[in-house]
Amino acid sequence: MTLRMKLLASAVVVAAAAFAGPAQAQVKEVQMLHWWTSGGEAAALNVLKQDLAKEGYAWKDVPVAGGGGDAAMTALKAMVAAGNYPTASQMLGYTVLDYAAAGKMGDLTETAKAEGWDKAVPVALQKFSVYDGKWVAAPVNVHSVNWLWINKAIFDKIGGTEPKTFDDLIALLDKAKAAGVIPLALGGQNWQEATMFDSVVLSTGGPEFYKKAFNDLDEDALKSDTMKKAFDNLGKLKAYVDPNFSGRDWNLATAMVIKGDALVQVMGDWAKGEFKAASKTPGNDFLCFRFPGTDGSVIYNSDMFGMFDVPADRKDAQVALAKATLSKSFQSAFNVVKGSVPARTDVPDTDFDACGKKGIADLKKANEGGTLFGSLAQGYGAPPAVANAYKDVVTKFVHDQIKTSDEAVTELVKAIDDAK
Repeated sequence: MTLRMKLLASAVVVAAAAFAGPAQAQVKEVQMLHWWTSGGEAAALNVLKQDLAKEGYAWKDVPVAGGGGDAAMTALKAMVAAGNYPTASQMLGYTVLDYAAAGKMGDLTETAKAEGWDKAVPVALQKFSVYDGKWVAAPVNVHSVNWLWINKAIFDKIGGTEPKTFDDLIALLDKAKAAGVIPLALGGQNWQEATMFDSVVLSTGGPEFYKKAFNDLDEDALKSDTMKKAFDNLGKLKAYVDPNFSGRDWNLATAMVIKGDALVQVMGDWAKGEFKAASKTPGNDFLCFRFPGTDGSVIYNSDMFGMFDVPADRKDAQVALAKATLSKSFQSAFNVVKGSVPARTDVPDTDFDACGKKGIADLKKANEGGTLFGSLAQGYGAPPAVANAYKDVVTKFVHDQIKTSDEAVTELVKAIDDAK
């Protein structure tokens, strides 16, 4: 058994033990399965725990770390198969729809109507939180992945300027390398590498190309010279990581930037939660730029709390969780800590820092301009089988199991076609 398999098996055992089953669940208890285990993520989740505690609800926390949520979803699958439904589980878009299609999700429509969710939640998110006319999940936030996170002290020391093009980024990384600093902090896990490649593809081909390739799965786009160039650009980036990147967790890569061991990380805005947890502020300690060539577009994902079809005596707790999750006060307080932006459009940006204000403004602009795109790496561009095939090809390329960009394009087309 591989280490990964052992970790996943362990996650299932832990989750199964934590949830003794519906019959033993307490009415005033919220049971939550999630993979928020880093410092910034835990701090953000604590906001929700405190809100529910004020209403008299205990929180049964089952964190399952690892694999960008893969381990948690393996644990969830085992629990649902055994009939041990949690009140809710952190989930990504297509996973919510899969469980809804299987008849496993609850119905929050009455609550949604009373709370006006349909007017406040962007249509792009409703695609994944509403199934067959019924609200089955509560969106927690909107993350975007096309960000650069930069250590300002190093940036200033090497005379850096904001990179506006991919070539500008390479020049900036070269400056860091010449100064003896690790240029690019990366965790060598498939989801991290594919998340970075999302931005590379958008930068290389532009908005229309990204949509065709990674949302529409257009074969001509997938096998095009533009995709080959995107892999060429990814190949250039991997030359700037340190030799020990393989297997590194994302938050440890963020810590490299926070500590000044590395200049930049390409990562979703959950990375900002780590800077905040380390008492760092934008403009003083770190900088947030859009990945060069992607300004004006947002590649998004959204953490959702999928609400399962729990027995009647547990529904009040579920409704309380859903209302708390989409309340304006929580949406602001949580996302300020998490690094993301609210999942509803009527939350003011008053309490957000400079990066948060930019994130909110960028989301509004992209939503109105048709440049808000689901992240393929993060479960919003295409169904899970396709996303997993994509991540597999990208990680093989990064780790030199696929040698050339031509070969990578061929493998990507085949893998996605097989996964459809």
